Amino acid sequence: MSFANQALSAKYIYENSAKLPKKVYAVPEDIDKRIAVLKLESMGIKIDKLTKQQEEYLNAWELGT
Repeated sequence: MSFANQALSAKYIYENSAKLPKKVYAVPEDIDKRIAVLKLESMGIKIDKLTKQQEEYLNAWELGT
């Protein structure tokens, strides 16, 4: 999964380099989620969709908690 994150992130930077400022970026959330879903599917694991209450809880946390 680490290599997939690196490869897809490098592709993203390459394709968007003209509009991205030169700095360090975190892996884009859509790429990270796509890789996680593909990995879980390959293991036969299905994930549920978060409820609105669960999403609110997760979004309430700040860096460093």
